[in-house]
Amino acid sequence: MVGEEPNDARPEPSDRPVQDDALDRSNQSNQSNQSNQPGRPGQPGQAGSLDSSTQILRSAAADRAAPDSGAPATPAPVAPAPWEARPSAGFGPPTDPPPSAAARPGPEATGPAPGAVPGSAPAAGPATAPGWAGAGTPPPPPGAPPGYGPPPGYGPPGYGPPPGDGGQPPAQPPGAANGAQAAMIGLLNLSCLGLGYVLLRNWVGAALCWIATAALLFLALPADVDGVPVGLLVGYGVFLLAVAADGARRGLRATLRIGTSFRRLALPLALVLLAVPAGGSLAYGAARDEAKEQALLDRLAAADELVKSADGLAFDKAEPTFRKALGEYEKLGREHAGSRAGKLVPARLDTYFATVSKPYADKVYCDAIPRLTYLRGLPATADKDLLGTRPAKTDEPLAHSLYECGAAGIGNATYEPDPRESFNELLKTFPKSTYAPKVAPAFEASIKTRTDALAGGSAPCDTTKELHVIGASLDGMTDPSLEGATDQADAAVQKGDFACGTDQFKDKDFKAALDTMTAYAKDYPSSPQAAHARSIAIAAEIAEEEPAAGGKLPPADVPGGTRMVMVVSNDGPGEVELLYTGPMTGKVTLKACGTCTKYPGPLFSQGKKIKACTGPSSKYPKATLLLPAGDYHLLQKRVSTGTSTAGDTKSSKAKIEPGYSYTNCLYVTSGF
Repeated sequence: MVGEEPNDARPEPSDRPVQDDALDRSNQSNQSNQSNQPGRPGQPGQAGSLDSSTQILRSAAADRAAPDSGAPATPAPVAPAPWEARPSAGFGPPTDPPPSAAARPGPEATGPAPGAVPGSAPAAGPATAPGWAGAGTPPPPPGAPPGYGPPPGYGPPGYGPPPGDGGQPPAQPPGAANGAQAAMIGLLNLSCLGLGYVLLRNWVGAALCWIATAALLFLALPADVDGVPVGLLVGYGVFLLAVAADGARRGLRATLRIGTSFRRLALPLALVLLAVPAGGSLAYGAARDEAKEQALLDRLAAADELVKSADGLAFDKAEPTFRKALGEYEKLGREHAGSRAGKLVPARLDTYFATVSKPYADKVYCDAIPRLTYLRGLPATADKDLLGTRPAKTDEPLAHSLYECGAAGIGNATYEPDPRESFNELLKTFPKSTYAPKVAPAFEASIKTRTDALAGGSAPCDTTKELHVIGASLDGMTDPSLEGATDQADAAVQKGDFACGTDQFKDKDFKAALDTMTAYAKDYPSSPQAAHARSIAIAAEIAEEEPAAGGKLPPADVPGGTRMVMVVSNDGPGEVELLYTGPMTGKVTLKACGTCTKYPGPLFSQGKKIKACTGPSSKYPKATLLLPAGDYHLLQKRVSTGTSTAGDTKSSKAKIEPGYSYTNCLYVTSGF
């Protein structure tokens, strides 16, 4: 090759094929430079279609085969080591383990190297250039000159497409470790937005972050009292840590397509974006707190409605509702004292006490008693500190209500509650109150009012009933201050009973008069009016059979003057009681006549006159009466025997005249 210098140049590192666009442009530049060298299309073994690289490599091989006499001799190529990979049939790493160097024949064994000048000495050693038999070295194409291919060490270990993938571009080699970049990617992922994956263009990871965050927001919003389940928060936190760690791992050696300015701002931005989950947590916490506050306010409003619904009901029906509302107030005031609802509880309690005790304000004292008693006893069942002094403030209203309610019921048999219950409670619970000393005067005033009514003769029986009620109330009270009122009530009742019996007799209610006066004589045997009451009772009994006997009251005093004798005999079976009334009233009882029987009635007597008491005088039980002159009504009441029945009565009349003595024979006739 006359006039051409030997070419031992090897491709520079810039000739190495890479994926990066900049590297591709460098390789193209180098190839362009190589193609400017003059080619030898007319030389033997050289195809006219070979590019400049092929020309350069073939020229170098020819020069080594026939060195110039004035140039230094080219050393023989070193045979490939046994561990070097055998060139594969395609581009890329070898597919079989490399055979030993002795077992691998070179292309020079069959003849001169392709492209050698005829007549030149054959090159020593294999036709390949030194260092080109390394692992992953692409094999020369058929007919390639010796030394064809990239220089030794070209590209990283494993460089090149996978076996059988001849035309696929090589993978980009990993970059150097960058801790700041890894931290940036991890922090961006920790912001809940998956921005680290976005920079890495890992859209699957970014989508997972978005889906997880959206799911959390869907489950957490709107914020409620219960908040997000702890398990969900823990799971989401673990997920964030996992994607942060994964992003840091991926970003440690990743090559990011971002500018220098953005790279400088990325890490501070990642730190700033950490405020997203922190701010979101704070915002969610505030929203949840507001939800709690609203829930507590709703509970407060519900308790208010309970109080309103119970207002106006009878206390026995309203009490459960009042207790339920108070329980809710107590929970809010004790467990949530710092909340807006808890701070409103004291004002609600004031309203609560005012509502429950409303009957007192309306002067319905008896209705106020159980309500005020309930409020006063709340410290035993509710929070004393929460109630404060409110229960103690009910003492005066309760004492007042007890007095007013008791005073209003004095003498009323149907009044509820019984006055003695109210007064006993007042004297027992509030003995030092201003209302306790008023109890006895209240009774005395009531007794006097009714006693005056008796004297006026206005409805004595009704007044007497009221006096009996007053006496019963006082009998159920043991306070020493009421002893005087008790004595006054007893006297008034005694006077009222007599007045009532007298009024009944005058009103021709003889049965009621009989009962009243009989009871009077029994209850007050030592009374000066006891004898008169017995006389009125006898006259009333006779008047029941003979109304004419009730024309006027029996005299209260025994009449004086001359009296006539009347001997009364019993000519009939069984004991007999003779009642009489007239100028003098009384009764006498005659024993039974053992041998006496009934006389025939009008049917069997055939009009014959009955001759009673015609036997020996000693045969008939007798009684002697001394009666003033006047007209009398008599009533015989025979006791039941074998031949007579109880209740056999017979009324008669008698006229007693001065200077005469009289006999009266009592007998029984049959019905026939």
